[in-house]
Parts: sequence; structure tokens; C-alpha cells
Amino acid sequence: MKHLKYLIIPLILMACQPAERESQEQKFILGYNEPVRGVWLTNVASDALFSRENVAEAVRTCHELGINTIFVVTWNKAMTMYRSQVMKELTGYEVDPLLDPDNSGRDPLQEVIDEARKYGIKVIAWFEFGFSSSYLEDGGIILERRPHWASLDVNGNLTTKNNFEWMNALDREVQDFILSLILEVAENYDVDGIQGDDRLPAMPSEGGYNPEVIEAYKADHFGEAPPAYHKDFNWVQWRSEILNDFMVRIYEEVKAVDPNLIVSMSPSIFPWAKEEYLQDWPTWVNFGYVDMIVPQVYRRDKEAYTRTLEAQLRYVLPQKRHLLVPGVLIRVGDEQPSHELLRHKLDENRRLGMDGEVHFFYEGLHKYRDLLKEYYTR
Repeated sequence: MKHLKYLIIPLILMACQPAERESQEQKFILGYNEPVRGVWLTNVASDALFSRENVAEAVRTCHELGINTIFVVTWNKAMTMYRSQVMKELTGYEVDPLLDPDNSGRDPLQEVIDEARKYGIKVIAWFEFGFSSSYLEDGGIILERRPHWASLDVNGNLTTKNNFEWMNALDREVQDFILSLILEVAENYDVDGIQGDDRLPAMPSEGGYNPEVIEAYKADHFGEAPPAYHKDFNWVQWRSEILNDFMVRIYEEVKAVDPNLIVSMSPSIFPWAKEEYLQDWPTWVNFGYVDMIVPQVYRRDKEAYTRTLEAQLRYVLPQKRHLLVPGVLIRVGDEQPSHELLRHKLDENRRLGMDGEVHFFYEGLHKYRDLLKEYYTR
């Protein structure tokens, strides 16, 4: 196996128990002298990014509640929330036209940075869609312009999962494209870091049945083709190693721009993340490919939250656990957790040694103003 180390540590860690809070001085994530207390700021189900005034209000609200990090959406639906030469050349759209309908030169990412600097809030550019080309658009404008970038399933159809359509994340040209967006932001904006999520680096395990991928797999397996069962262990492992290598490349190239830039990822929970989306994120943490990992511990009851968070900690080496910041769900559609449930989640984070979290998403903050102030501003 090309990267045997990718198999060993996660198996060892499964036998480990979550570490108790260390008595020595608290370790912090790169660039922080306090715990990460963050929120995702989106352009979906929110108007926060649709005007300069709304941006200012959102950032001010974050400051009032003690939020010290804004993960602002930078890439989704084949559009950027900043003025991108890469996307202008590919699609003709320099920025999402919904955010600049008058073509006035508006730059929402720069506006968030400008406002956040007034309060000392960090800004991390969140590449939300990652390798997903579109949602319910049959591949959208990207695959219309670059059809050979499509990920194929076992039947030769465009890889689609939960209504998201996917590019082939195993293809070097596609990887170069995504990395060009990341580096464009890293080089041109005064951000504190970049972040991927459950779509970066990722691809549904149903994908990767492209002819060139099949031939590469055969070359590594004495001519044997990939199994039709997309969650076959060795087939999942082989593809996840390719994404591990891309994760290394992201980390190294971002650090080459500025070693102080934070490389953060927010994957699904493990091992589901690997089985379903080829995200072997314990490897990223344990081998030093990320500065912050924010697993999406999106659970809707107390017991499930505690059980899931404890399980995530078991996959991370004790000396790396300070890099884990739980992702907490505070709103999806019109659904929001009770105050009692959110308090439980925050208390469990503290009990397990984590003094911060990242909330999904900004519009959910308003319901919990007093509760968050209690935890973050006292």
C-alpha cells in the first residue's frame, strides 16, 4: 500500500480514550492566544453579505457576542464572493452577480475583512463548495465549460449525492483549479486563513469511476479494476490517499504564501466522512496537514452529541487534540436547538477540554445572544 502510515494511526487511536483537560498551560491554535469561538457567515438563508451595511451589522453582532473568528463563504455555486480573475477567465463572472447586481466593483470578502479588523476578529476564507460543481444544475456552468472535469459513478453518470454534482477530485487538473482559487485569496487578501469542509478535499465514494482513474487503480493493483461496490475498503483507501496527498499540497502551498496563514478543515464526522466522502481527516491532523480541524458534530440530542464528540477525539493523538474545535449546529432551515441543548453542547465541549467551538451559522446566533455572552464575554 502506497501510504501504509495512513492506515496505522487511526486504528491505534480507536483504542484511546479522550484526554482529560491538561493541567499545564493551555495550548492554542496557530495565531491565537485564546480559544477559537467562531461562526460561519453565508450567502444562503442570510442577507448578511448582500450589502456593506449588512456586513457591518453582522460583524458588529459577532463582536458583541464574543465571536473572535468569522468563517466567511468565499466559494459556492460556481461563484466567488470575492473578485476572482480565475473565475472570470473560466465562466465570465468575476464575482457572484447577486452580491454585486449593479456591477459596481463590490467585494464582499474585502468588506468583511475591513469590518472585522476594527474589532480584532479573524477572517478565514471558507471554500464551501469545494469540489462540488453545482447543486441541482446537472453540473452547472463549470462542467458545461469543462465537461472532462466531471466525476463519474460506476454507471458512467455524473456523480451526484444529496443533489450536489461533483467534479473529479482525483484529477490533477481539477485539483489545480481548486488550489488556484485558494491561492488567489491567500495571495491577494489579508485573511487569517483558509478553510475547506465536507466538500474539500472530498468526493462522494460513489465517484471516481473515470477511465483514467480506473487505469491508475489497475496499475497499482496488478491489472485488477476497482470493485463496483463503491465502499469497498481498499477502493476507499486508495482514493482517500489521493485526497490526503492533495491536502498536503494545499497545506504546503498556502504556507509558502504565508506560514502564518491558518489551514483549517471542517469535515463530516469520522469514520462516516471517509466511507462516504473519502475524507481521512485524522491523518490530516495527526501528520500535521492542518492547523485546525472543525468536525461537524451536528447532533440534535444531548446523548448523541456527547457520544459523537467523544468518538471524534479518539481518532486524534493527545498532543494534537488542541487543534480540534467542534462544529456546533445552531440553525438549519427554521430548526434551532433549545437553549438547554445548546448549553449542554457548550458544557460538554468544556468538560472534554475544548473551550471554543464554531457555530453553523450566523443567522442562528440571534436566538442565543444572552447564552453566548455568558460563555464568551464574562
